[in-house]
Order: sequence, then structure tokens, then C-alpha cells
Amino acid sequence: MKITPISGFPEYLPAERIVEQHFLDVIRETFELHGFPSIETRAVEPVDRLLGKGGDADKEIYGVSRLAGEETTDAELGLHFDLTVPFARYVLENAGHLAFPFRRHQVQKVWRGERPQEGRYREFTQADIDVVDVGELAPHFEAEIPLVMAEVFAKLPIGRMVIQVNNRKIPEGFYLGIGVTDVIGTLRIVDKLDKIGPAKVADLLVESGLTREQADRCLALAAIRTEDLSFVERVRELGVEHPTLDEGLEALARVIDTGMANAPGALVADLRIARGLDYYTGTVYETQLVGHESWGSFCSGGRYDSLASDGRTTYPGVGISIGVSRLLGLLLGHKMLSASRSTPACVLVAVNDEDSRATSTRVATALRARGIPCEVAPKPAKFGKQIRYAERRGMPYVWFPGAGEPADGSATGPDQVKDIRSGEQVDADASVWTPPAEDLHPQILRAEA
Repeated sequence: MKITPISGFPEYLPAERIVEQHFLDVIRETFELHGFPSIETRAVEPVDRLLGKGGDADKEIYGVSRLAGEETTDAELGLHFDLTVPFARYVLENAGHLAFPFRRHQVQKVWRGERPQEGRYREFTQADIDVVDVGELAPHFEAEIPLVMAEVFAKLPIGRMVIQVNNRKIPEGFYLGIGVTDVIGTLRIVDKLDKIGPAKVADLLVESGLTREQADRCLALAAIRTEDLSFVERVRELGVEHPTLDEGLEALARVIDTGMANAPGALVADLRIARGLDYYTGTVYETQLVGHESWGSFCSGGRYDSLASDGRTTYPGVGISIGVSRLLGLLLGHKMLSASRSTPACVLVAVNDEDSRATSTRVATALRARGIPCEVAPKPAKFGKQIRYAERRGMPYVWFPGAGEPADGSATGPDQVKDIRSGEQVDADASVWTPPAEDLHPQILRAEA
């Protein structure tokens, strides 16, 4: 059978997978450092629930049907296209067993039936954190959530990330204040600014029913971006009054002020950020890699007040999600990151001959017991070939059992270990020898700019 790749479903080689695992480890450890326990939800949700959330979700859903058994018509189940909708359902199902405010992190695959392109996939990994409460959610969580992500990005070898923050109440109140009634429709058009530019956005706004003056004022609002609280004064200078606008400005000021105090430069107020999904009601986030703004956002989210509700009780929440596969796909694709080796092993234990393989295995067992990753050579080939085997995989050390000079009266000599980068070979004891910390695990290498 001819094997052909399926576009939009990335698969990594071992060295690339090591980079991915490093990212996932940093993300998980940072989430847990902030007290976010892990959950995992099922891969499928009822299609009618998926269709009811997320704007254009009906164009993205993969339906699930059986290939055998009873004849099927329309799919009743679909693969989830994000982790927020299944999380909302999870909260409703398990509310009686959860302690509120409930915080969780979730790292899983998601699926979207969109056209594959660079940085856009049909199957990819997302990493989310959310906080939900019963009835009301304290506003300070809207500032805490992006700070967690700022810490994640500071630990990853990717350069500077900037989290752009807005509050949906600012454009909503502003639009209402200038006489625009279709707030959601206007937000969705403004959300296209990065893709099509202000001129085309203005034309679309006019086509949707706004006057040219209203369209220009919407663009003036979207052009405001500051690293401090001066955005409040700049909005006021536009001369629009509305209570909802006041609420949004106050809420965003709290978030930016917290960011300035705890992660200077990581958060900016950017009033063009709209987030097209219709379940966001307050603070919204998008994130860009400085120097690669054309790549778009890698991390986004916001506050939602009515996504989770059973008709009697509402569970408002705020969350943010890293598109792990999207970020890695671009970094790896542009050769900006690599791993120092394609295996977790830092030592290859050589095998003299098959009769002595048990000796080599004992050495490997002793090293592993002390947390040193190693592999036993697959064949008792000439030592030169065993060294080249280690070199091809990036292992820095080769261990030679009994290769040292025998002491008086000894049948065999001590073991030796060779640093195949420098050529240095010394006597070693598997019960005490330890490589330098930087050699113990693969290093993630960042290409020079």
C-alpha cells in the first residue's frame, strides 16, 4: 500500500518531539505551580452542543460516525474544536463534586476541519487554564490568568511574547455610544484587522450598515495600544460616553495595572483585540511573538459569563489557551529551535560480545537507578561503529565495561567512559559517575537571530 501523508495532521521526528515534550513539561509544571490541577475530557461532544457555541463552529466540526453496524445518517457526535466548550459541559456535569472557584488546566488534542496551511492544522494540541465560579466570578482572576501565561513564555526558549489585552465592554460601550446597534457583527469585522487591514475593514463596516464616520471612529478606537494606563485617557479623548464603556475601561485598567506590577512589559492594552467567538463577555487576550507579528496569535482567550449554565445556576469563567502545535510548527518549520540529540539517552553502554551483554545491562541498570538515561548498544560491533551509533543520535558518552587497565591480580580492568565530543576517556564506576547537568537531558537549542 502506498503511504501518503495527510495534510493538517502533523507528526514529529524524535528530535522535534523532544522539543515538543519540553514545551509541554514547562507548560504543565507552570500551571501546577499556580495551583491548576489537570483534567481530561472526552474527545467528542454532541454536535448540537458544538453548533451552539463558538460562532462559525459548524464549518469546523469533524462529525463522528461508525464504519460498521447500523446505517448512519447525520453524525450525532463531533470531535471538539477547542477545550472551552467541553470544559463548560464538564463543569455542569460535575458541579456537585467540584470546589468553587474551580481552576483547572487541560492539555489535549483538538480537531478543526479548516484548510491546512503553515501554522494551521486539522489536529493539534492546545493547553488551557480556566477559573470558573458559581454565580459571580471575582475580577482579579482576569488579571491572574495572563500572568500565568507570561510566566510560561518567560521560561520557553522563544524570545519575547507580548499578551495583548482588551475588554469586550470597551468596544461594546463605544459602539453603542456612537449609535451602532449590531455590536457582535461589528466586533467580528474589526477582528479581521490583522488579516485584511483597516481600509478593507472600514469598507466592510460601511457595507454592514455603519456610516463612514462611525466606521472611522471604530478604527480610531482599535488603533489605541499602550503598555501603561494611558489608554484610558486616549479613549476619553474620542468623546464617547456610555456606562458599558466605563465598566470596560475600569476592568482593563485593573488587568494592565496588575501586569505592570508583576510582569513588566508582558501585557499591553490593545483595543483592536476583539476575539470573534461570541461567548466572550469581558476581558479578552491574544498573544504575539515579537519580531514575528505576521504569524498572528499563539495564545488567546477571555472571560465568559454564560457559557456554562444549567438554566438555574450560571458558572462564569475566564480562561486562556496556548496553541502548542501552532507555535511549535512555526518555530520548528523556520529552524528556530532544535534539540541537541534525538534520544533521551546520554550514555551508550557498549557491548564487547553477546556473552557479556549481561554485564553491559547491569551497568545500564545501575546508571538508570541514579537517573542517568542510557541505552545498551544493539550489536557487539567494533567499538568504532558503536561510537558512530551514539554520534548519529547525539549521545555524548559511550561506556566501555572493563576497558581500563587491570589492577594487580584482577582478571578485568575498571570500566571506562568516553566523552566522544572531546575524545577524553577515563575510568568510571556506574555507582558514582555522573555526567554534567547540561548533558543529562537533551538541550533545546535556539538558533541565532
